[in-house]
Amino acid sequence: MYILGISCFYHDAAVCLLKDGVPIAAADEQAFSRKKHDSAFPTLATKWALDFAGIDVNAIEAVAFYDKPLVKFERILKSHVANFPYSISQFVKGMPSWFNTKLRLKKVLKKELGYTGPVCFSEHHMSHAASTYFASGWEEAAILTVDGVGEWATTTWGVGTGNKIDLRHEIRFPHSVGLLYSAFTYFLGFKVNSAEYKVMGLAPYGEPKYVDRIKQLITIKDDGTFRLNMKHFAFDYGLRMYRPSFEKIMGAPTRKMDDDNLEQYHKDVARSLQEVVNEIMVKLATNIVEQTGIKRLCLAGGVALNCVANGHVLRESPVEEIFIQPAAGDNGGAMGAALWLWHQVLNKKRQWKLTTPYLGPEYSEEKMKKVLNRYGAVYHKMERSALLKEGVRLLDDAQVVGLHQGRMEWGPRALGHRSILGDPRHPEMREIINAKIKMREGFRPFAPTVLEEDCQDYFELDCPSPYMLLVAPVRNDISPLPSITHVDGSARIQTIRQDQDPFYYDLIQTMRNTTGCSVLINTSMNVRGEPIVNTPEDTYRCFMRTHMDALIMGPFILYKSEQPKLKLKDAKEEFGLD
Repeated sequence: MYILGISCFYHDAAVCLLKDGVPIAAADEQAFSRKKHDSAFPTLATKWALDFAGIDVNAIEAVAFYDKPLVKFERILKSHVANFPYSISQFVKGMPSWFNTKLRLKKVLKKELGYTGPVCFSEHHMSHAASTYFASGWEEAAILTVDGVGEWATTTWGVGTGNKIDLRHEIRFPHSVGLLYSAFTYFLGFKVNSAEYKVMGLAPYGEPKYVDRIKQLITIKDDGTFRLNMKHFAFDYGLRMYRPSFEKIMGAPTRKMDDDNLEQYHKDVARSLQEVVNEIMVKLATNIVEQTGIKRLCLAGGVALNCVANGHVLRESPVEEIFIQPAAGDNGGAMGAALWLWHQVLNKKRQWKLTTPYLGPEYSEEKMKKVLNRYGAVYHKMERSALLKEGVRLLDDAQVVGLHQGRMEWGPRALGHRSILGDPRHPEMREIINAKIKMREGFRPFAPTVLEEDCQDYFELDCPSPYMLLVAPVRNDISPLPSITHVDGSARIQTIRQDQDPFYYDLIQTMRNTTGCSVLINTSMNVRGEPIVNTPEDTYRCFMRTHMDALIMGPFILYKSEQPKLKLKDAKEEFGLD
């Protein structure tokens, strides 16, 4: 039995295909469309998933959508009516998309896929809850979901037992941690629903000087519940996130988008915001444990991607074990909706837990050769052991190495299959990758991958972090790892076991055997403003547009020094270059 889960129309559209209750394919639309955070109906991702399974749309017995558009539409209408006439501009701008697509999902499905079967609608936060609880493999767990807004809920918590989820409490729109964070993302000059992670990366450079000012905008109770002071916000009716009084409280005007003028004040605001989010998440988690007596916590929603707050929950609340789905944001809702339908609605027993994030597309050696030959690329095929040794030799020589292998990762983090790697011991490697490869802001940190069994030798973390969603301190009694240690002495950690990813694990193990260091820099293979690479074409484009020194693609290795220059015509047509 095949069930197709879909999330779309807001940001990060995605699909997940279940076969007899087991997710066999999951991917974001942006991986295929090459539009970052693509929100459109995931036509390309769906066609890939069907092709991967070797079926056509007639084999799909049900489609599960990740929220209830009519209920969300009700909330938007009520907000507009309550704030009329101030809401008229947002109403006029937003209504066409509702009537053209969002309220016509069944017609869109039929048009895009030729699908005419049943469509089931989960609630938004139920999709988040299902995406993490049913993936955890736990038979009982507390559940916490926190994001911007679903239909009405912005935060929910409850309990999962067996194949059922009971969400017992919720906080409703407009009171939202996610929207508070987005408001500050805009205030600090970054793009909403896209660059919140930049605010998190900026925070360690500041001091929490403005916590009291932020708490004029939000009231936090001892149990973690909260209310925004809505007289300072406008997102519930207007085209801006907040009113002028917001800037007055913060004592400064909004920073212009991507302005180079990033001052210490902005860093201090980012740090203060992070402290407030940490407080809310720790208090919520503490309250849930006290209410339920359950010390296993499943987290989901966009705020669950804040790995700094996740680390505080693990260290400062009574939570003993934590599980966070790698696609914790809205894209993960596609998987959650499908799992909700299978377990909660159809009452099917659980027979699966998430053990790998590699659920996306994979490309054959023949496909790779065809792409490389088309561009006249110079490449060398190596046996596995030789390829591992050569990769380590390059890394130990302070070279930057791209790695494309196997199935693409599910979620926003590259986890060794579409990654750029470097040696964290090299004091200039962070600056090299930031300036010459990623072309991004210098304040943003790079994450390490470490062998799971060696994690505590380097980091103050006593549990696995396979999806790079926990931040922990770097131990101060080890040889310095300057290129993965953030300014506050922390790192966002990915742990790896051999059964999760044999090639990537063996590469780091070879690094340990050769150099004594079992840690690598791991950052996503993409340049600023683009999604993570998917196909061999995407990978070759990224390799040729940046200053990567070498690329390992499947069994092949390419050295930048040997590559012919792209012909101008090819560069324009294939890579969009001037």
